[in-house]
Amino acid sequence: MFVTLLQQHFVQMSLIAAAVAAVLSGALSPLVIARGQAFSVHGIAELGLTGAAGGLLAGLDAPSGALIGSVTVGALLGILGLRDRDRDAATGVVLAAGLGLGGLFLSRLNTYATTGFGLLFGSITSVSDHEVILLSSVAGGVLVVLAICGRPLWFASVDPAAAEARGVPVRVLGVAFPILLGAAVAEVIQVTGVLLILTLVVTPAAAATRLSARPRTVVITSIALALLASVGGVLASLQWTSPPPSFFVAMISFGGYVIARIVGDSMRARRRG
Repeated sequence: MFVTLLQQHFVQMSLIAAAVAAVLSGALSPLVIARGQAFSVHGIAELGLTGAAGGLLAGLDAPSGALIGSVTVGALLGILGLRDRDRDAATGVVLAAGLGLGGLFLSRLNTYATTGFGLLFGSITSVSDHEVILLSSVAGGVLVVLAICGRPLWFASVDPAAAEARGVPVRVLGVAFPILLGAAVAEVIQVTGVLLILTLVVTPAAAATRLSARPRTVVITSIALALLASVGGVLASLQWTSPPPSFFVAMISFGGYVIARIVGDSMRARRRG
């Protein structure tokens, strides 16, 4: 049964989408932790649902609408939250307004209950070829930008004052990063859904930082943990078909975090001893 399912086209597309989403989210996750933007991730994801509903009303597909909505919200949060002390307040204000708008859109989409449920909890096993292509294109673009701007982004995230003194465009990066985050979040919700977005975009780096303080090691470990959770969750759902894939993704991710904390604390205790 398991091997037979692996030969099915929809399963292969699901695994590709899970792997691409994991690499994308795992690469961004350390920067999200370093910049303290976990709440922003949650806000962008929830307003991605608003974008998806608006896209459906406008005649687009849900992933395209979510992408437009999340990128727009990311840009808005970047502009309103340039100062660290304003970031959470700006996210809360935009989130409240966006959810109100999303409620209006969803109330007019009575025939799209299945789509709404999929966006909330993930619908990786029903991902289409078009959605995989869109996900891969967005992931490729975001990863290219990260490869080019990764070093200044890290510098601006860890020590913004010193980075600005060295000529790093901290304010520009402060707006650009939430836009990248919005693009990534819009695609990752295909795997995790809106309600579990923190599973892939926050938890992997939270675990990786317990094991190492070196940026490169943290990024590699974060991607590996995201892959384990994402692809492992899809494979587990093929073996045990009752729970949805998002459940397995969340549990594997959480288990990785718990193990990383235990191992990390043990390593630090050994060094002190």
